[in-house]
Amino acid sequence: MQSHELSVTGMSCKSCERIVERELTALSGVATVSADSSSGTVTVEGDEESLDAATEAVADIGYSVEQ
Repeated sequence: MQSHELSVTGMSCKSCERIVERELTALSGVATVSADSSSGTVTVEGDEESLDAATEAVADIGYSVEQ
């Protein structure tokens, strides 16, 4: 398992964090997710394929991922 940190814009509160964590945790290959709205980061632990899926899922729920 690898850990990846994504820079996510648009998260502004704890509710945003929970939404992102819930959506990403449901993805195949993702072991853990930790979102932090104050720093604008989401840490995803999982396999390599899960990083692409996590980036797409974040965009699908209305947030932007900066590469």
